[in-house]
Amino acid sequence: MKIHRASPLEPDQATMVDMANLVTQQVATFLTTLDSRPTHDRTVPEVEEKLAESFLSGPPENGTPFASLMDQLGTAAESAIESAGPRLMAALPGGGLYSSALAEFFTRALNRYGTLAAAAPALTALEEGVLRWMAQDVCGLPPGSSGILTTGGSMANLSAVVTARHDRLGEDIGRGTIYVSEQAHYSVAKAARIAGIRQQNVRMIPVAENLKMDLGLAAERIRADRSAGLRPFLLVATAGTTDTGAIDPLTDAGALADREDLWFHVDAAYGGFFRLTARGRERTAGIERADSVTLDPHKALFLPFGTGALVVREPARLHAAHEGSAPALQDVGTSDALPDYAQRGIELSRENRGVRVWLPLHLHGLSAFRDALDEKLDLAGHIHSKLSAVPRLDVPWHPELTAVAFAVRPRHPGATARRDADAATRQLLDRINSDGRAMVHSTTIAGRQLIRICVLAHRTHREHVDEVLDVITAGTAEL
Repeated sequence: MKIHRASPLEPDQATMVDMANLVTQQVATFLTTLDSRPTHDRTVPEVEEKLAESFLSGPPENGTPFASLMDQLGTAAESAIESAGPRLMAALPGGGLYSSALAEFFTRALNRYGTLAAAAPALTALEEGVLRWMAQDVCGLPPGSSGILTTGGSMANLSAVVTARHDRLGEDIGRGTIYVSEQAHYSVAKAARIAGIRQQNVRMIPVAENLKMDLGLAAERIRADRSAGLRPFLLVATAGTTDTGAIDPLTDAGALADREDLWFHVDAAYGGFFRLTARGRERTAGIERADSVTLDPHKALFLPFGTGALVVREPARLHAAHEGSAPALQDVGTSDALPDYAQRGIELSRENRGVRVWLPLHLHGLSAFRDALDEKLDLAGHIHSKLSAVPRLDVPWHPELTAVAFAVRPRHPGATARRDADAATRQLLDRINSDGRAMVHSTTIAGRQLIRICVLAHRTHREHVDEVLDVITAGTAEL
């Protein structure tokens, strides 16, 4: 019998434990020093460029010691925006739960196949339980509703558009039209393009002064398009816009979709999990009318990036839009009780994604997430109150979620003053971000430059918000 030599690709148990210990020690040191880290790397561009170049070369013929490689990875991780830290208040920061990262390590190491139930029935049941909880308990969809875990909200929105297109248009997609707020996430229009919907048939519906979709204008456009021979088929509402966290009137949007026989999709990537709180549930009332909902656990459930979800009222419609078969799968069994996620989504080769959600939910319990989300809502109100008290700043909208937009006030009426105010707002943004203790982003709404501050990371607390507010008020005083 031939004796196989030990392969470096398969370390022994002691080596595996040593490697894992090195990783967890490095990660623990990193995470426990986040409070003292700047919000973004301050490496000079020449050094940063040299570092990037060092990672562009191919792998060596012979291996490199693991500890040395981990040192290199640590250096690379330092050269970045501090997206795990408590004072990053740009974009929609999530933080990344350590318990979810451990769950992902477990899943990846065991390497279970995640798209066919017969390959790992218990883990499929675990994932299906997570999805039913999201659909039924979080969103209020009826019994039988479920969905699929994705890599994020963009993929969820794509599958939602594909499902709506297949269900309402069949093969006749050329005249299909979509209706979405001009404040909606750009991934919806991108999904429509990928799904074969003509860009001129994506109707960007204006918003009212409160930045919510004007449903009266939407209804007029739907009727006009139908009269012109087009086929309206999808209405997309948003539960938490990226810029300000505005929530469209979901109940009325659902009623409009019913009257016009449109698929009703709610992009709740930002706001969906705030339904774990009483305030969030009240503000997103009407989401239960949806045919499909996008959720992002890597936002308001604080999970690591790469975790999204699409939940649907009737999973059979999701299945019909994504199903496929091949002779290579003829020996694979099916289950009446458990879904094959290959038939609910785009991917065939796919990891089991449920563990990264299931473990933190069961480890920490729902109350921990509810308390954290309530804290973020309180902090957003605190930010709005403090910034509104600064005479030079204008804070136009009260936050429904945890994003607050503000700008420097024009000193007097007129176009020139507005341009000067926009320039001052950009100057203030630069002052805030150059301090190193905070990072925020800008946006443009109705042609006006604004700064937006968003509290969403689980590590962000009152002391961090107050520190960032100090940076903002000091920068404003220097204008």
